[in-house]
Amino acid sequence: MVALFTMAKTLALRLHLLSHLDDQILPSLKACAGKHLCYPCLQTSTACFPTCSNLSSRRICTTERDPLFLVAGSIRPYQELLTSGSGLSLLHHLTSNEDHTFMKQLSSCTSSQQVLRLLRSYPFLSGEAAASILHRLADLENDATCVLQKPQILLSDLALNKLCQRLEHDSAKLEDEVLVRALLGCTRLYLDPESRLVLRLVSECQKRLDLEQLSVEAICGLSRALFALEGPDGGMVKQAMNQLQNKEPTQWNMAELVAVYSMLATGLGKDGRYLELLNEMNAQALRQAQRMDPVAISKILGALVTLRQNQALPLVIALCKQAVHHVQNFADAELTVVLSALMHYGHSDHFLVEALERHVPKVAFTAHAETVTKVMQYFQRRRILSPPVFNTVAESFVYRAEEYSTWQVSQQIAALGVLGYLPPDAGRLFRKVESVLHARFSQFQPRALLDLLYACALLQRYPLNFVSKVFSPYFMQQLQGEEGSGLDPIVLAQLTQLYMTVKLECPFYNGPRLSPKFRVKSFLASGQFLETLVEPQFYNAVKSGLVDLLGARSYFASRVLTPYCYTLDIEIKLDEEGYVLPACHSDEVHKRIALCIDGSKRFAANAEKLLGKEAIKQRHLRILGYEVVQISYYEFEKLKNKEEVVEYLHKKIFPNSYRLSW
Repeated sequence: MVALFTMAKTLALRLHLLSHLDDQILPSLKACAGKHLCYPCLQTSTACFPTCSNLSSRRICTTERDPLFLVAGSIRPYQELLTSGSGLSLLHHLTSNEDHTFMKQLSSCTSSQQVLRLLRSYPFLSGEAAASILHRLADLENDATCVLQKPQILLSDLALNKLCQRLEHDSAKLEDEVLVRALLGCTRLYLDPESRLVLRLVSECQKRLDLEQLSVEAICGLSRALFALEGPDGGMVKQAMNQLQNKEPTQWNMAELVAVYSMLATGLGKDGRYLELLNEMNAQALRQAQRMDPVAISKILGALVTLRQNQALPLVIALCKQAVHHVQNFADAELTVVLSALMHYGHSDHFLVEALERHVPKVAFTAHAETVTKVMQYFQRRRILSPPVFNTVAESFVYRAEEYSTWQVSQQIAALGVLGYLPPDAGRLFRKVESVLHARFSQFQPRALLDLLYACALLQRYPLNFVSKVFSPYFMQQLQGEEGSGLDPIVLAQLTQLYMTVKLECPFYNGPRLSPKFRVKSFLASGQFLETLVEPQFYNAVKSGLVDLLGARSYFASRVLTPYCYTLDIEIKLDEEGYVLPACHSDEVHKRIALCIDGSKRFAANAEKLLGKEAIKQRHLRILGYEVVQISYYEFEKLKNKEEVVEYLHKKIFPNSYRLSW
């Protein structure tokens, strides 16, 4: 009798639940009668992770790409969550102080377990607080590849189960923004699109959408959620975007403008969609740039990069100018996005550099590792020599290296190598680098390791124990596997120059040799990563002066490829008595003079200091027996006429002889 009574009670509870469901999911629910159910998916426990779920025309990607987060636990009827005889909502309006306290506690949670414990300590929540819990869980659980790290923890939590029931039960009473945030939170947690909760929220959103009264920010949140559920071509997505396009961007406030940029950047604006809307938004953003706060600047710049708005350079410049005023106010993640965008667009600003030089030394020991690395990358990419920043980052590296990933270690040292800058306490820095290599050598990706060792060579630091491993057949196989189809010409050039450096500057080295098949013939032919092309206008001016000095064009050669992979801008040959030989002569050559016509691109953008790659070239040429004569742009620019040019060249090339008049 007890068993029959229990079965009857269970059947009654299930029938009660059926009465609360929309007609569109009744068939699937009835098909599950008599089986164990899982809330909110309401499927049998053996089918909680379907390979594909359909809701009308909506489909969600299979679990082979993304896991579907489904809240587990035995189903509980609403009566168990309500006070007996009460008609109150399960979600309550908290006072502003209570809501603020809860949100503060929620934002301080650093793990999903903490969030769930906080949830269990609050029997009553507002709708906004409930939606915020879903988003905080998504923030903590989603890793860099947008896959839940620990779905099993969430799957078994009863408190979260109840929260989902509360949201479903009160979906019609939620404010527009809260309703949309709840649905978006569900998609970020990969809830099954056929779950009761998602179906209820989508159905309620459809009703609100049909009324055409949603705010811009609500439409953006809804579009993001629908895009995750049904892709860019779904009916509701198109309906929402049509309503958004009917609104006037010139009337949007800053928050609305940022919301639309963020929504389009999540995927809806890719592949050239909504270009007309984007152009109007860019124009509006340009007008409002001077009033933007750090969050707006960061999000819009990040969206412009994602949406490939290469024509929006005026907006990028305006945002960069505004960013100067907020450098000290940017959160680490925001500053990282800003600097990444400026690198993408190839833009730098003198005032921004000064602001970074004031700010970075104050935070180098505490800022996020990725932010410190991005600062170094920015200075490297823009060829900006900044001793205040480089010195502080180098000092912090000694204390923080263990916090950095191997890629971050590589990039920070690479920036110093590119600029050819040795910080004051270089000894401690490179002892720390060597310590990191000893402790974590196997963790370095081949390309990151090569970049690190190459940077050390540029700075005349030679960790030979590790360089020898780079030339081994095993490392070359790893490098080929990482690069895929063939090695990048830049990689081969780096390997060749690294090998030359070891042979020329470390004659006692007896380790493995770089196989000839991995050596390049010309560094310049491998791109301008290791050598910089001479600037044509500067070259022509020097060439004209040399003709006047030497008497004929035949007495010097241009763009000469040496047997050592370097290309000489100009080569002059002298015999044993110091007379100039015609360039075509190959016999009786006693001395070779290599003229390095160093234009502005061979120096730091803000200092008269050669880049690392140019300094190592001149160093190697001297070791190989060339007399290197540097013709620098900042000296040449001061010359006023042809006579001064000829006199200057004579003093540079033949400092100990009188000049002949032709």
